[in-house]
Amino acid sequence: MGKESQHVAPPDPKRRRRATRVVLGVAVVAALGASGTYIATAGAGEVTTPGTLQAEAFAAQSGAKTENTSDTGGGRNVGWLANGDWLEYRDVTIGSATLSARIASDNTEGGSIEARLGGRSGTLLATFPVASTGGWQKWTTVTAKAAKAPAGKQTLVLVMKSRSRSDFVNINHFNVGTAAAPSSAAPSSAAPSSAAPTSAAPTSPSASPGGWVPVDEAAWKETLALHKAVQPKAVPAGIVRVPEFHTNCTVSGESPDDPIVLPNLPGASHLHTFFGPKVTASSTGEQLRKQPTTCDAPGDNSAYWAPTLLLNGKPVKMKNFRAYYGAKIKDPATVVPFPPGLVMVQGDAKRQVATPKGASGQFWCAGSAEIGRSADGNWPRCAAGGNLIYQLTYQDCWDGKHIDSPDHKSHMGPSVNGVCTGKYPVAVPNISMMLGYDSLGGDGLTLSSGMASSIHGDFMNAWDPAKLAALVKVCINADAKCGTTPSFG
Repeated sequence: MGKESQHVAPPDPKRRRRATRVVLGVAVVAALGASGTYIATAGAGEVTTPGTLQAEAFAAQSGAKTENTSDTGGGRNVGWLANGDWLEYRDVTIGSATLSARIASDNTEGGSIEARLGGRSGTLLATFPVASTGGWQKWTTVTAKAAKAPAGKQTLVLVMKSRSRSDFVNINHFNVGTAAAPSSAAPSSAAPSSAAPTSAAPTSPSASPGGWVPVDEAAWKETLALHKAVQPKAVPAGIVRVPEFHTNCTVSGESPDDPIVLPNLPGASHLHTFFGPKVTASSTGEQLRKQPTTCDAPGDNSAYWAPTLLLNGKPVKMKNFRAYYGAKIKDPATVVPFPPGLVMVQGDAKRQVATPKGASGQFWCAGSAEIGRSADGNWPRCAAGGNLIYQLTYQDCWDGKHIDSPDHKSHMGPSVNGVCTGKYPVAVPNISMMLGYDSLGGDGLTLSSGMASSIHGDFMNAWDPAKLAALVKVCINADAKCGTTPSFG
């Protein structure tokens, strides 16, 4: 997983694009422990009937966004839902065994919505069928029958199931046979939202405690002091004048975990390949600094990870991994080290679009020429002697205030005319992850997150502050190429 632009549906609704896990719209968002899962209170603006549970009144979710709806009654609907996404509602009283859902779909593959009790893998209550309705705002009501209505208040989780790799359903509301609403769904005092077509852009994520994690000011000041105290070194003649150092890492593990996007939820993610220290769903930067690492730059205990490349469903071995640290801005002397605890996500795990030759975001061939494409056109075929590779580059301007944000991206941003300014005034090292695979590309390849376009990366800073400060001062600030240490030659 640069800063993603807000979603605007393209003219062809069948090509509706995905966005990262961000709760948007009139919901008031509070992140659960800086995860990719959010608590929300429902927005007003829709006409409700007894027993109606508004879809946007979720207490937590994965993969959803909200938008204005053109359905009868107005308000908001939840969309951008694909296989594996889910919505959670708490303290719901289910008063009838006959349930209904108001849905819309412009995906011919369809799917289903599983209603489960207690969690995503909890007891199956009922299943709603989903078929194409002919448009993302062409609404219909589908029903599902439970064996019996459970007694008392329940945690209701709706799990999306589909063979499609794209969004397949929008949900406006459910009827659960009672007027009871989930405890998190407190009405908003905001004025009702007028209905708008599905192409309306959703609103920006709300800043809230937990989602926006403030920097530790004392630790940040200490980091800046360490950097200031480092004495620059004279750059010998013949040294390449590029602001750069690097770290080489080997694989430290593979698991379906993501401590940035889905912290403390082991097994909840797609498969990731990790580099650096051993990573679990509950890893933090502080913990990583105390562990052994597979990276060779002294002081680098940071964790790097990306979705696993699969060949016919089986993981492809990594050939090499290198993270370059540099500067793309005009004046590399303005770069300072990362603040302790900073995390970043680059790319979009939910971007499922074709990547034919010449498209942006390409995997490419290192060490040999591209001699063709896979049958689907999304992967290069490399000549013998080379290998498949991807270069993933992170943002290098920081807001100076937060070490994480609700979407794990919004605290970072691009430079403007080569300068970190405005919302992102602090220049930090630009990380470029080079993912080298023991593969010549071609047919049978997918990422654990889906198509080649879903490539993304995660970074959790666990550098020794003094070691990083020296590398930034001696190499990047001096506009000089180093290796894994603050030295030349």
